[in-house]
This record gives sequence, structure tokens and C-alpha cells, in this order.
Amino acid sequence: MAGHTETKQWKAAEEADKQKGRRPKGEEKKVPFYKWIDGLEITVDAFKYGRIEGCKGYFLSHAHSDHYQQLSSSWSHGPIYASQTTINLIKLKLGVKDEWLHALPLDETVKVDGIDVTLIDANHCPGSVLFLFEGPHTDPKSPYSKTPNRIFRYLHCGDFRASPQHIHAAPPFVDPLPGRIQKKLDAIYLDTTYLAPSYCFPAQELVINACADLVRERIPDVKPDVKPKTERLLVLVGTYSIGKERAPDTRRVYACSIVKAIAHALSTKIYCDARKRDLFLAQDDPDLHSLLTDDPLAGQVHVGWLRDINREVMSDYLAKYKAPRVEGGFTKMIGLRPTGWTYRSETKDKVPSIPKILALEQQRKFSPAGLYPQRDSTPMCMAFGVPYSEHSSFFELTCFALSLDYTRIIPTVNVHTAGSRTKMKSWIDRWAAEKKRRADARMPRIVPFRALTYW
Repeated sequence: MAGHTETKQWKAAEEADKQKGRRPKGEEKKVPFYKWIDGLEITVDAFKYGRIEGCKGYFLSHAHSDHYQQLSSSWSHGPIYASQTTINLIKLKLGVKDEWLHALPLDETVKVDGIDVTLIDANHCPGSVLFLFEGPHTDPKSPYSKTPNRIFRYLHCGDFRASPQHIHAAPPFVDPLPGRIQKKLDAIYLDTTYLAPSYCFPAQELVINACADLVRERIPDVKPDVKPKTERLLVLVGTYSIGKERAPDTRRVYACSIVKAIAHALSTKIYCDARKRDLFLAQDDPDLHSLLTDDPLAGQVHVGWLRDINREVMSDYLAKYKAPRVEGGFTKMIGLRPTGWTYRSETKDKVPSIPKILALEQQRKFSPAGLYPQRDSTPMCMAFGVPYSEHSSFFELTCFALSLDYTRIIPTVNVHTAGSRTKMKSWIDRWAAEKKRRADARMPRIVPFRALTYW
């Protein structure tokens, strides 16, 4: 696309993002171009704009509030398409009426208004998906709307944690994009939350294992000839409303979530409040359901909120279940605050070369030694920031982009200022140059990976 046209699109998007309050009667809210799928009469995660003129299908990538903002029980603007788990969650949380909700299957291609749509697990939160759209332009305003034989292919990533499984197909694993991922994509709508080299945090699987090992290290040793200690550890994991509890999909080898990994390490149950319990039960995960308990003393793993992981809240929380005042209670507590924003970059090079990034990150290991106590921790209540995110790291975004064939990448996060977009564009351009260099050098098209779950 010509640079002038793209500049005009982003300028119009900035104006749309600045809209506030109610619009005059009869005037529709402007919708940024990156919320539309180019040439199609569908939008993704655009509920904050209400009724959208010309939109025949409203797609929702996952049930996080920043993606369904303004969606409510009064919705009546058009059909909503999402995964079954996401449909369950927005019915539970928002009370959206059944008549508007259409659950689509994973890994199967279905027709929606003449467009082939395939949902792929996004490795983000329960129910989160990528959308692959394939079909002719149906928007009458598109110059291609009168050429129905021209098929366009768009991949919308919503929020996702990129892994080789999104690219690679090998028995017994099912190809996430039924054999068509290798065809050229006209555009990738990319989750650019961490599109900066300072966010090359460790692979999920390594971090999850490190958290489980950290907990094991703090379980008192019990020797056969010594009277057992009365210490009992409580682990509080801070989460968003939907996220860090994510369980492995039985059709793939995605790593267990932090919550489940620690529950297995302690051979214990998981306790949470009624609100989170309802959210968990709305997910299609019998294994997670079997670990839940409504007895706070039966579960050594408790699920709270990210904001709970600080000394004051943790001290008050432990006091409610403190032994010996409470029989069967806990004596110490560990709090885990999983988020990619806690990561401490190990390099001072602000603009490393892409080959250097690939070489360094593919050697990266992670252990409990990389988990640092927060400054307000005490011997009784230890809080740890965990470099765990369900968004792709910069390294993973780089591997993902290098491994796919596409015409254009459209950022969907951190796009509200020209400065931020310019920084991201510089890396997108560098990815394109590196793809060409690798092709000229006859290097593998797919970036080599350490495991099917991470590069």
C-alpha cells in the first residue's frame, strides 16, 4: 500500500480514537481502519463504537474487557461471532442475548456471509482465538468488489502469544490453519503490545516451570526420623479476571498455566472467590474444574487479583487463615504477580540486530533464580514479580513475522501516537529486510525452534 494512503488511514484513525461522548442524532461514530477487515463488511473487537454502518458481522477475539468495551445486555446491532468459551463468558459476565451470539468451532473453516472463517487457538486466555478470513471483497466501496474471483487472505491475531504451533504442522499435531498457513497473507493484524526489543522475556513454559520449582524449594523437608514441621505454605497467584489460570488444550502441548502447575507441584486444590469460580466453570476445561474447591483451607493455591500482590493485602489475607489460630491454616505465604511488564531487560543494546536477537534468545534459560522478591516482601509474606505474559514477546513476534509470507502488517496495539507507530514501523521494515536476507541466503523459512511450544 502506498505510504500516502497509509498515512491518511492512520490520521483518520487518530481522529476516531479521540471521539468522546454521545454523537449527534443520526451521526455514527468513526471507526479506525484497523478495526475493519480490509474490503470485508466485518469488524473485530470494535464494540466500543456501537452500531457500525455497513458492518454485517461483529467478531470478538476473546473475553477481555478492553476488547468488548461497551458490549452489554442491550446489544442489538448485529450478530457476534466468537469461540464457544468466549460466548459462554460474555453471556455470564454481560448477559448478552442468545439471539445475537454465534459460536464458531476451532480449527474448522466455516462460511460467514460468503467468507471462509477459521478460528485458531491464540495461546492467550481461555477462548481467545486468531481469525483467518479468506474470500473476495464484499464491501461495495472496495475497488475489488466487482472481481469475485480475487481471493484475499487476512490473519487477525487479536491478543496472542505466538509459538511455533501457529506456524508448524507435524504429526500428531493438527495444522492450526488447515494446511493454508504457507499461502501468502494479504495482511496480518498484529498484536503489538510488546513490539520493542526490551521485552524479550522468557518463554512461558520456562517461567511456569521456574514458578513451580520456586514453590517446591519452599516446602519444608520432612525426614523419616524427624517430627514433621507444622509449617504450611499458601500461594496466592494474582490474575486478571480471565487469564493466568489457562489450562493446556488437549489437542496441543501448550504449557500448563502457573496456577495449575503450582497446584500439581503441591498436590493440592485451587481456591478462588465465587466470581472467579463462575468464570472458571464457564470454560471448557474439566481438568481445571476438578482442581477447584470452595474450602480455602483445602487449597494451598489461591487465585486473587494482580493488585493483591503487595505486603499490606497479603498480610491481611494470610491473617484470615493463619495457623495456629485457624486449625489447618497456613504459616507463610508466597504471592506471584505474573505480567510481562515486570521483566528486567538483560541487554543495554536498544537497537540490536535481528540475528543477534535470535541468537541470544534461543539460548535463554530461566530458573527460580530469575524470580526476584518485591521490595515490600517480608519473611512471612514473599511477593515475586513473574515475567509471564500471555502476549507475544518481541522475540516471539520477530520469529512469527519471519516465518510467515505476507504483504502487510497492521499494528493493532500502541497505535494512538505517531511516535509509537514510527518506532513499530521501523521494526516491521527491519523484519521485511531480514526475511529477504534469509531467503537470499537460503536459510530455513520457519525460524528454528527449541520446542513446539516456544522458539
